Amino acid sequence: MQRVLIIGPCGAGKSTLAAELGQTLALPVFHMDQLNWRPGWVESSKDDIRARLAAITAGERWLIDGNYGGTLDARLARADTVVYLDFPIRLCTWRVLRRIWIYRGQARPDMTEGCPERFDLEFFLYLLAWNSGPRPRTEEMLRDYHGTLVRLKNPCALREWRDLLDKSTA
Repeated sequence: MQRVLIIGPCGAGKSTLAAELGQTLALPVFHMDQLNWRPGWVESSKDDIRARLAAITAGERWLIDGNYGGTLDARLARADTVVYLDFPIRLCTWRVLRRIWIYRGQARPDMTEGCPERFDLEFFLYLLAWNSGPRPRTEEMLRDYHGTLVRLKNPCALREWRDLLDKSTA
């Protein structure tokens, strides 16, 4: 596991896992949210994100968390491992609402400074539509992926996988 992607619906815990896994595997961690957002919730251009990602993925060791379907193809082409947190949307919805409450008015650790957590209806609707929109598109892109795909269906499966990984890296 030298070039790792962590994907899944909003609120699945991608950034939390990225921080933990980055430390376990001694990999530099990159959050797609930080690559995309500038202070004040200003979105970067697609060309700018692709250029930053090209520089990162050209390296031999990295961990990137986040879906961002428009750039997933380039990341999949270089990733040796994809960890897919394929968690139920009702759990992710609860986690997003909890995250909004906990970080309200301040930037999360995995977010660009100057982007305070807030309720965003468009973001929330995107999450609620995950199974009918983003999920099928993600599944389609994964169909041709030839590296190691670790699909975890719930937090219990994630804990079991992490325990096995921790034992193998100890």
